[in-house]
Amino acid sequence: MTSTPTPGSARSADELNERIRRLMLCSGGRLSEEQRREYAILVVEWAAAVREEVVKAA
Repeated sequence: MTSTPTPGSARSADELNERIRRLMLCSGGRLSEEQRREYAILVVEWAAAVREEVVKAA
């Protein structure tokens, strides 16, 4: 199931990273079209979470 990235997501970068890893493991590294869309959404959300964590740390 896919989700849309939202600013200030409740999910941490670590949680998103784990979801990305699980997606890749479950697919054997060969993503279907739907999985590619989910992957793209997760990566964008992960990048936003990383930036947010860096800003909080500063």
